[in-house]
Amino acid sequence: MSHPQSHPGSPTTSVAVTGLDYAWPDGTGVFDGLQVAFGPGRTGLIGTNGSGKSTLLKLIAGELRPADGTVRVAGEVGHLPQNVTLDTALRVDEVLGIAAARAALHAIESGDVSDEHFAAVGDDWDVEERTLATLAQLGLDHIDLDRTAGEVSGGESVLLRLAALLLRRPDVLLLDEPTNNLDLYARQRLYAAVESWSGVLIVVSHDRELLDRVDQIADLRGGEVTRYGGNFSAYEQALAVEQEAAERLVRVAESDLKKQKRELTDAHVKLARRRRYAQKMYDTKREPRAVMKLRSRSAQVSAGKHRIMHEEKLAEAKERLDEAVEAVRDDDEIRIDLPFTAVPPGRSVLTLRSPVLAHGARVRGEFELRGPERVALVGRNGAGKTTLLRTIAGELAPVGGEVIAHVPLRFLPQRLDVLDDGATVAENVARFAPDATVNRVRARLARFLFKGARADQPAAMLSGGERFRATLAALMLAEPAPQLLMLDEPTNNLDMASVRQLTSALESYEGALIVASHDLPFLESIGVTRWLELGGGAG
Repeated sequence: MSHPQSHPGSPTTSVAVTGLDYAWPDGTGVFDGLQVAFGPGRTGLIGTNGSGKSTLLKLIAGELRPADGTVRVAGEVGHLPQNVTLDTALRVDEVLGIAAARAALHAIESGDVSDEHFAAVGDDWDVEERTLATLAQLGLDHIDLDRTAGEVSGGESVLLRLAALLLRRPDVLLLDEPTNNLDLYARQRLYAAVESWSGVLIVVSHDRELLDRVDQIADLRGGEVTRYGGNFSAYEQALAVEQEAAERLVRVAESDLKKQKRELTDAHVKLARRRRYAQKMYDTKREPRAVMKLRSRSAQVSAGKHRIMHEEKLAEAKERLDEAVEAVRDDDEIRIDLPFTAVPPGRSVLTLRSPVLAHGARVRGEFELRGPERVALVGRNGAGKTTLLRTIAGELAPVGGEVIAHVPLRFLPQRLDVLDDGATVAENVARFAPDATVNRVRARLARFLFKGARADQPAAMLSGGERFRATLAALMLAEPAPQLLMLDEPTNNLDMASVRQLTSALESYEGALIVASHDLPFLESIGVTRWLELGGGAG
């Protein structure tokens, strides 16, 4: 991969992918002859879970090698992967990649004018000022450069990695789900950084607020990329028009197929009539034998051509219908009916009396959840949202105060580690409902889009979106039925289709909900009725 020098935003800055083939280690094909190019500007790369978005970023970054084809990048690449892991022993200036230049600068300021110090600084004499300005831009100006990475929160570590990339000034910036695990404040800082980026930026995300800040959408589907000008809202409008046209084509193709079937049937009827007439003429010997044979052969040839013509038209109609159907997206929605999860209005579901949680978090005063309320649990990274959910679920004991659940409940953790990887989807659900019959389990699983053989997939083989759906099914179909469902950052790592499926599932859930999330559009879509801010109190 070549990296000629250029500057962010210059006409030469680009990414070109040509004839790219790539398969995962198990042999499953991801790309077959992929062709795509990215120029200056901000591109939102979207697609279903498992479509290869993260893989494509790694191929562009040179972290993976294609089986065939080329990836050419003009300029330096900066890549922020989805799962950020920092060495907790490193100092912040080491994470940012400025430790050597900073140490040399301090040495020169102290009077040490060794050549190696000047070589380490190069032309970057304002390295500290530039670093502090970048940290301030991302809301990290409270972090001292001499602190260790282990002292910062998970969200801050993501922003630190982004700061390190911004300080390098790469020509091409690749971001993979950068808002995962960021609180609302940190997300706003990241949005601002994205909006101010002037080079080539490709961001994989399900965060529609972030995607509404890009210049174009690249939709990765079926191993091909389709471009849509404008942000995500414009993409949704264009897609709706496109899908409406595709559905019209399906209706036209279905009508044409019925017509061709009728005409082929008519052709068979006419052929049968001709044969009966020819046989009658032959039997009654009303015409000379030679004439009858000639007429019979002529009728057979004509009928044969007629039949072949109609069969070809029928085959073409079927092909047009298949193509039209393929153009219509299959966004199945989860439809469930769980009457035993219903909670009557006013019934007490959960009581919190000034609980003091592990790691020092607390909820001040009394919080009472009644009836089928939907509570959004919000707060800065490290405020203790996950700790509170785990305490309510009974996984952790409160240090002080009281946490009392009055109804059956289930907790969906961020890690999705509820499933047994060695068991199938159906077997996992059966573990949570041991008295349910096999037929009952499978019938209910079908409503979560696990139909037939899909219910027999081992949990270890599921994609991210499928694993989430299977975990949600296991918890919501559990016995006794959960009348309080708690979700911890449920939209992290879910594609748009999976988020819509989750929203539709929660629409039909009649119990109480507590959802910890920084995804405001999602919280609005599920009809949140109250807000509980850790560190701020109930709303």
